[in-house]
Amino acid sequence: MALGIFGINHKTATVEVREKVSFSPELVVDALHRLKKQVGMSEVAILSTCNRTEIYFSSESDVETSLLDWMSHYHQVNRGDLERAIYHHTEGEACRHIMRVACGLDSLVLGEPQILGQLKSSYSVAREAATASSLLSRLFESSFSVAKQVRTETAIGENPVSVAYAAVSLSKHIFSDLSKCKVLLIGAGETIDLVTRHIKEQGVQEIVVANRTLTRAEELAKRFSAKAIMLPDIPEHLADADIVISSTASQLPILGKGMVEEAMKKRRFKPVFMADIAVPRDIEPQVADLEDVYLYTVDDLHEVVEENRKSRQKAAEHAELLVGRGVDKFNQQLRSLDAVSTLTEFRQQAADITETELEKSLQQLSKGTNPEKVIAQLARTLTNKLIHEPTVNIRRASSEGRLELIDAARELYGLSELTRNESED
Repeated sequence: MALGIFGINHKTATVEVREKVSFSPELVVDALHRLKKQVGMSEVAILSTCNRTEIYFSSESDVETSLLDWMSHYHQVNRGDLERAIYHHTEGEACRHIMRVACGLDSLVLGEPQILGQLKSSYSVAREAATASSLLSRLFESSFSVAKQVRTETAIGENPVSVAYAAVSLSKHIFSDLSKCKVLLIGAGETIDLVTRHIKEQGVQEIVVANRTLTRAEELAKRFSAKAIMLPDIPEHLADADIVISSTASQLPILGKGMVEEAMKKRRFKPVFMADIAVPRDIEPQVADLEDVYLYTVDDLHEVVEENRKSRQKAAEHAELLVGRGVDKFNQQLRSLDAVSTLTEFRQQAADITETELEKSLQQLSKGTNPEKVIAQLARTLTNKLIHEPTVNIRRASSEGRLELIDAARELYGLSELTRNESED
């Protein structure tokens, strides 16, 4: 049974191509069944995210060409464009790839944890659709186990490597419990969206979103149970804010030294954390001169991100070692399964021969044949039939010069070196 992975990701394809070959959640189950039936897969699971689409499968034969044709037809994508972006891993490399994916080692952001949940979800869907069983189950479970070990034994996911997350993390240097803080966010773009998500994860309840366009601020505020205001309203709320994070496209500063100084007087100089993620800057540099104001610029945040990225890279080296061990362990499990399957078949073959010959012997005994003669005949017949196939194959191997098979046979049957040497003499 061949194990394989077929897919594209952020390294091999543009977002335009990735969008075309993604599987929407409501279509995944149908696609799984079509893959089994139309491509001839024994087991199959699909992972589809914004950064990657991957098909995990087991098959009795090589399905690379037919799978490429299927994806091209299913998604109505030019086959040539798809072929240039596709990667295909088999057996050990397939195992290594999925383990690296589970650990966040293959992600756009090194060590990001979301992919593990997405991978677990894809496995769950395949299980419910009855398209993932013994082999894929072992593959996924092994990957989850390695990912857990990586999270436990390394710091790959501990340090923030996005500017948005770094801004929120730095605020913890000023306030130990962010859930008690009031937050003012200036802007309503993608960065502020990410900041809001991280802020909410810290348990913050009071958030005000200020934007030049009220409608956009309201859209963001509604998703996070926040309050929306326009930029001219900022002075009314600035004094209440313990944390201020700004990221707009304004060409001029939004917060000047005078506005912040007035707010600090109203705060009775309680500390305030400010992070300016915008370029050009939203907060005048002179604000940093004010007492009890802790202002970080986008350059400061990038320095933190770079240090954290280096830290994650060191952790990633350790994680790669753990993945390597995981691959070795998985391969050992597969070899053990092969041995169990072989032994089961071997025992069944021997049992069938024994049952057949025993039935013949019993019939002879019922006819009054001498028991000693029957037993002797049974012993000779069993011996001949049990060693017939090995004898034929050993002779063939010898004539073909395949001495390794003869050595393996000697080891399997416990034949001594002395006997071999005597036979050679």
